[in-house]
Amino acid sequence: MKSVVNKVAVLGCGISGAVCASVLARNGVSVTVFESGRGPGGRMSQRRETTEDGKELFFDHGAPFFNVSDNNVMNLVHEWEARGLVAEWKETFRSFDCISCKFVDTEKDGSGKKYVGVPGMNSICRAMCHEAGVEAKFGITVGRLEWLDDINSWSLISLDGQNLGHFDGVVASDKNAVSPRFTGVTRRPPPLDLSLFPELALKLQDVPVHSCFALMLAFSEPLTSIPVKGISFRNSEVLSWAFCDSSKPGRSATSECWVLHSTAAYAKAVIRETGLQKPSNEALTKVVEELFEEFQNTGLDIPQPFFMKAHRWRLALHPCDSPLKHAQTSPCMPSIFKEG
Repeated sequence: MKSVVNKVAVLGCGISGAVCASVLARNGVSVTVFESGRGPGGRMSQRRETTEDGKELFFDHGAPFFNVSDNNVMNLVHEWEARGLVAEWKETFRSFDCISCKFVDTEKDGSGKKYVGVPGMNSICRAMCHEAGVEAKFGITVGRLEWLDDINSWSLISLDGQNLGHFDGVVASDKNAVSPRFTGVTRRPPPLDLSLFPELALKLQDVPVHSCFALMLAFSEPLTSIPVKGISFRNSEVLSWAFCDSSKPGRSATSECWVLHSTAAYAKAVIRETGLQKPSNEALTKVVEELFEEFQNTGLDIPQPFFMKAHRWRLALHPCDSPLKHAQTSPCMPSIFKEG
């Protein structure tokens, strides 16, 4: 690779890709971001839904918040706060035991502040990909990466065969660029042949990935029977946690919106039956019914929502099914997601 890097491609416009692009651009590098989705956010996306009567609803259906222990990252967060891109989410989370149907503990004061994007989790990524020196291209999936010795550059080809150009360097911000799951979805080999990079292949083996289902719920009235805005579930084979999205700073208060996430084991069982392809409406309807039934089985007096919809995250980094525990130990996000 060239000793001086002037032009870099970043694959993925989630939080890691967007921040990487921003830092490179601020250091004089010309950056092009390629994102297969319709917009920025990735695992920190915000979902907009419209009900039959025209009511708009917004859900952070991926990572609900992030916390920070690294000083360099904290400096970035302070900058984002000053720009109005993030705010502290000052709500309490508790664990709920699904056997005794009781709340069993509360997060400790030392677990760290919870930060959220404003007005949505994708606000950070959206701002970063529009900074000077960054060009973002959406709806493009990179299908092949190839190093060309004769011109000392990387060649990028899209999944549909389009020549995306040559670059001095490439940053793949998610494991999808090398994951066998890429083949399971596209029927093609991953963009980067890891046999050429054995050291990288070894490191990537240590990155755990699981799938997860999210259930978005909207209620006409606040759920007064729930004393907190975030719940981690114990002894449930179906639910890992839930949070009240509309309680975050900068969110609309016209409806009470909640997001539930499944356990990794539940998602694995569903995918074993349905495969890695995009879930059918029938499969998602079953997920809606099963996740909501488990939520109601808590005995927390959950009314019927006026809106319910499920989404599958194909690759979700789930180091722990409990965000309460994870918030106390991780310098990053409670969950990191790859859509699909």
